[in-house]
Amino acid sequence: MATLTLVNKTLRRCLQRQLMPTLRCLHASASGRQAEKTTGKYKIVDHTYDAVVVGAGGAGLRAAFGLAQNGFKTACITKLFPTRSHTVAAQGGINAALGNMEKDNWVWHMYDTVKGSDWLGDQDAIHYMTEQASKSVIELENYGMPFSRTEDGKIYQRAFGGQSYDFGRGGQAHRCCCVADRTGHSLLHTLYGQSLRHDTKYFVEYFALDLLMEGGECRGVIALCMEDGTLHRFRAKNTVLATGGYGRSYFSCTSAHTCTGDGIAMANRAGLASEDMEFVQFHPTGIYSAGCLITEGCRGEGGFLLNGKGERFMERYAPTAKDLASRDVVSRAMTVEIREGRGCGPLKDHVHLQLSHLPPEILATRLPGISETAHIFAGVDVTKEPIPVLPTVHYNMGGVPTNYKGQVIQNDPARGGDYIIPGLYACGETACASVHGANRLGANSLLDLVVFGRACANTITETSKPGDAQPPLKQNAGEKSIANLDRLYHTSNGDDTHGKS
Repeated sequence: MATLTLVNKTLRRCLQRQLMPTLRCLHASASGRQAEKTTGKYKIVDHTYDAVVVGAGGAGLRAAFGLAQNGFKTACITKLFPTRSHTVAAQGGINAALGNMEKDNWVWHMYDTVKGSDWLGDQDAIHYMTEQASKSVIELENYGMPFSRTEDGKIYQRAFGGQSYDFGRGGQAHRCCCVADRTGHSLLHTLYGQSLRHDTKYFVEYFALDLLMEGGECRGVIALCMEDGTLHRFRAKNTVLATGGYGRSYFSCTSAHTCTGDGIAMANRAGLASEDMEFVQFHPTGIYSAGCLITEGCRGEGGFLLNGKGERFMERYAPTAKDLASRDVVSRAMTVEIREGRGCGPLKDHVHLQLSHLPPEILATRLPGISETAHIFAGVDVTKEPIPVLPTVHYNMGGVPTNYKGQVIQNDPARGGDYIIPGLYACGETACASVHGANRLGANSLLDLVVFGRACANTITETSKPGDAQPPLKQNAGEKSIANLDRLYHTSNGDDTHGKS
């Protein structure tokens, strides 16, 4: 609620700078050049690109530079500077069956992902993601991503929850490639560097408002420049949504305050249905009272959970995997312990994550960010004290439905089932290829970003050519978006504008 009010205030400030009281119909430029005009009293700037990517997190950057690399004139619209995107907060790592620690196989990774999804994942999409995982990680390494290394120079792979060898018969798998506990930070900077290398055009601090839909096809987006309040229409044959999840619809979560589900809302306003919105993941270890994420990598490196009696309670709920069971299993176990009166603290309302038994050099080299986060937000020294933790909203499995190629799909029995929305793609947490089903495995998120961001770029390359002709936009394209802003600007009942049509 507070986040929506803040967004509304921001939009109102942008509009107020223009001091434009009336709304008129719009007129698009028929030429391919950028055209600037004032229609009614709102200033409209028109752009034409081969492809537009909305969002500059891991998925958006991978799609954007993949398109630019293939010769497409590409614009990337982002409400944040790219390296401020929430991908930067990902800690644990990225899964791939490289086999650097023990023998591994992508089919085993696929089995674990299907099982972890509570058997509700799309197995075609899971097949594609896990098969492409090793290639994607090696590609990142070639781009310069500084993975942690084993003594013989190979990419270091840590244990992570829900991962096994030989279809669950071979014990705990070491499949998670990492850069200490700052993998997302490293990934984001690596992809941003590649996008600059391939001359992607950025529109930073532009807030995408709505999709421009004509005849059931996506023709681009309309966006608001948050610096000066101007409105921009981006005409593009291909539009990629990569705006992240909607974690901030919850009071407490590990998501940044910018994770407000913008792309999903844009699709909904365009009349497109969402998928699996009820599937919301609670990460077992958010810092008690603060909600900040403590990576699963802590347990992968040997940390364990304790209840108020000092018991390693996960042995009762998952005798084999124990603290490295999948996230839904661990979160439910923690909740049961608390509800049955075995929690920690005066109110018995949380549990403890114990790391003090680990060698200080391991904490310093593999979990430096966690040590700092625990000190700042929980006031504990992880070399001496446990971290108070509680399950916290972490990831949204649902979103804009897509196939494994990144193409947005809808379902209509009258049209024979699933059908593709021409010109529209989605990837990352915005999308729902249903690759995670009802529960995402740890370290499959960064994999999802790079695999399906790349898939969007590849699909567009297969179906379009740089410089393809585009029909002009309708004269009133984006009119409803501007009418909504105009209503917001002229509201007379304060800032309580959310939830109103």
